[in-house]
Amino acid sequence: MKSRINEILNGTTRKTSKSVLLIPFTLLLIILPLSLMTNSHESPPVISAVRSRSSLNSTTESESEDGCDIFSGTWVPYPEGPYYNHETCPWILDQQNCIKFGRPDTDFMHWRWKPDQCELPLFDADQFLKLVKGKKMVFVGDSVGKNQMWSLLCLLNHVSEAEDLSERYSSNPMYFKRYYFEDYNFTLANLWSPYFVKARDDDPDQHTYNNIMRLYLDEADEAWTNQVADFDIVIFSAGHWFFRPLLFFENNKLVGCNQCDKENVTDLTYYYGYRKAFRTAFKAITNLKRYNGMTFLRTFSPSHFENGDWNKGGNCKRTKPFTKEEIKLDGFMLETYLTQVDEFKAAQKEARKKGLKFMMLDTTEIMLLRPDGHPNNYGHSKDKNTTLNDCVHWCLPGPVDTWNELLQYMMNLENQDSSDSIIQRIF
Repeated sequence: MKSRINEILNGTTRKTSKSVLLIPFTLLLIILPLSLMTNSHESPPVISAVRSRSSLNSTTESESEDGCDIFSGTWVPYPEGPYYNHETCPWILDQQNCIKFGRPDTDFMHWRWKPDQCELPLFDADQFLKLVKGKKMVFVGDSVGKNQMWSLLCLLNHVSEAEDLSERYSSNPMYFKRYYFEDYNFTLANLWSPYFVKARDDDPDQHTYNNIMRLYLDEADEAWTNQVADFDIVIFSAGHWFFRPLLFFENNKLVGCNQCDKENVTDLTYYYGYRKAFRTAFKAITNLKRYNGMTFLRTFSPSHFENGDWNKGGNCKRTKPFTKEEIKLDGFMLETYLTQVDEFKAAQKEARKKGLKFMMLDTTEIMLLRPDGHPNNYGHSKDKNTTLNDCVHWCLPGPVDTWNELLQYMMNLENQDSSDSIIQRIF
């Protein structure tokens, strides 16, 4: 069955402040933005059969040259074990180390993504490292992007061990990570920038977990723009931080907000800031003089809270994927997805004019079907007095490893296209 997202696509046309960087890396930090969704202008998704929008019957650019749309498919049982586990990979954070902390079910590690029209190859660590030999790859965005980075570290670990050079390159190594594979002269890093644009507390002297943030939507965050030109492969992703109270500034003037509850300030909803932030980020990287790399957008990663809000007992206890009949991409998640895709498509056209490669890891609907893949309450030891459940990030190993299978598939195709172009020029 053709992906409904693909059909919709054709119908639609920091310097980060110290206060943000020094927020402790805790479960509260990474889940808190979701608390504000319940008071937003869009209702949270209902985990059941949701009536979807009508869509158009057409094909899309996500179909690769070999005729396979890798983003349209289903999750199928896969009896083989995962690529790694919590004992073989030293890089898994406790917050995502579900088996280590006693998750009793293991079926979530035994599903594979099966495209409708072809087979998605298994991840090949040796081949991947040969593809990126002598190159640098960076994830720009929030902690879900780092989730993918750690997955990639684990996938590569049995072929080549990485050295953690984070402290050498950053004064804040908790947020800015850098790893080096000496055997392949390959660097893997992340640049922490959950908004992509300049951000700071509205009141720097009274920081709280739900304080109002100022976003300067037309100023890209120097935390990533000052470094990203040195990388050959850049993967953007962001989402959940935009749900919190935000003040939107353009040309250093307040133009509106999201859930700020301030008099005489128009609530533009978070979509406004989300769109403008992606627009500014794509424009910034496209216009960097020294940047000639490959740019990816990894689309919005849905959360799966049920039975309450994140801070009111909400959890994600399911042990198997949804079917496409049980849940549809709709409501605020669909709008969030389409907002970033619209900006990506516009940026892609401009990038092509400059000879830059822009590609999309279209993972939103794929991950919507995986409520079983989150840590829930297995991201910490049971002796810790923690009542918050994590239904935002993904267990390692787990379905997030699929993102890197998809990434390798796309990089392989791009490498083949480049080789064909060279041959054509020679002959």
